[in-house]
Amino acid sequence: MRVFVLDKNKKPLDPCQPARARILLKQGRAKVFRRYPFTIIMGDLEELECVTHNHQIKLDPGSQTTGLAIVQEKVVVWGAELTHRGLQIRDGLTSRRQLRRSRRNRKTRYRQPRFLNRKRPDGWLAPSLMSRVYNIITWVKKLTRFCPITGISQELVRFDTQKMENPEISGTEYQQGTLYGYEVREYLLSKWNRKCAYCGVTDTPLEVEHIKPKSKGGSDRVSNLAIACRKCNQTKGNQEIEQFLSGKPDVIKRILSQAKRPLVDAAAVNSTRWKLYNELKALGLPIETGSGGLTKYNRCRQNLPKTHWLDAANVGKVDTLYIEVYQPLLISAKGHGTRKMCRTNKFGFPTRYVPRWKFVKGFQTGDIAKAVVTKGKKVGTYTGRIATRKTGSFNISTKHGLVQGISHKYCSIVHRKDGYAYSF
Repeated sequence: MRVFVLDKNKKPLDPCQPARARILLKQGRAKVFRRYPFTIIMGDLEELECVTHNHQIKLDPGSQTTGLAIVQEKVVVWGAELTHRGLQIRDGLTSRRQLRRSRRNRKTRYRQPRFLNRKRPDGWLAPSLMSRVYNIITWVKKLTRFCPITGISQELVRFDTQKMENPEISGTEYQQGTLYGYEVREYLLSKWNRKCAYCGVTDTPLEVEHIKPKSKGGSDRVSNLAIACRKCNQTKGNQEIEQFLSGKPDVIKRILSQAKRPLVDAAAVNSTRWKLYNELKALGLPIETGSGGLTKYNRCRQNLPKTHWLDAANVGKVDTLYIEVYQPLLISAKGHGTRKMCRTNKFGFPTRYVPRWKFVKGFQTGDIAKAVVTKGKKVGTYTGRIATRKTGSFNISTKHGLVQGISHKYCSIVHRKDGYAYSF
């Protein structure tokens, strides 16, 4: 993965190879500007003295993880996977709502309900959904400061349910061409967890199957399609599901209920896709869009493994890609703490106070620090995200596990808290 480079006025230049970055640092021509993502700043170069190339930032938005990639012409020079915290936000809001209802039920039991005179603004989305949008926008803005980005590619539709039900009249090339069936099949594989709907077998070739046979009036709607192994598909033939699974009422009930149930992750992505598109459009860069079927087609055509960042690299129109990234940056959204004045138990009653000051000995929870312990039971070097205590004894989360009770005297800052955790 290449290293981002800034000129002496903090203007982005073309990313360079890690070996070249090491030479520049050793010669004293550059300094480390930022650790995550790793960025150096030149002391003797300006933007006008250098030639920069076009860089496209590509996005594969997901419900839990979003893929990010930067492509310089045909070369993938940077990749990352951004893990969202939408589920944590949802659980936190649910807990807060339950505790508030319990408290008001005790304290204001006989109070008349107030008139509902509040209206949500147009385009309102739940905070758990907006956090996904804000995470992506934050990183797009961050990367445009470190790299000369000239365009954005977004997978606007993961599963185009409208085209699956009734393809747009845009020529038979789309409906019966190389992309035909990719949207439906990928949607069904995700919906049925990549296993046979009837017997549950995995790691075997799966086929699209009609729950109600077409010969008996079944349609091609997604709610009538399932994924089945070859054996079950051939055995079922044109039987009704009640006849094929006679004696297994629980399996019949599960299949029929799951067939009509929308895909939860797809629903979250589809809810935020236009909001994200409009936010990206407001940045002023040209935007290219593509569908999930096109992304999969591009990836399979080049025999690339399925990962979030490689999916992002294949968004939109792609001919051939040259991969220079072997280990993407793993980014996890952690938030910026809470505003609670005290800690509570599971019933919402206060149990202990929260220290007033965020900073302890120059550190705060969320900083990435390096601790070199020279004496005691924990002699060694530890690098990771820290959690502070008022006493000055910190916890460090390393890739090998949690290390507790490290004195602040042994710690030095590597990367200041920015709401995210990083690893490789």
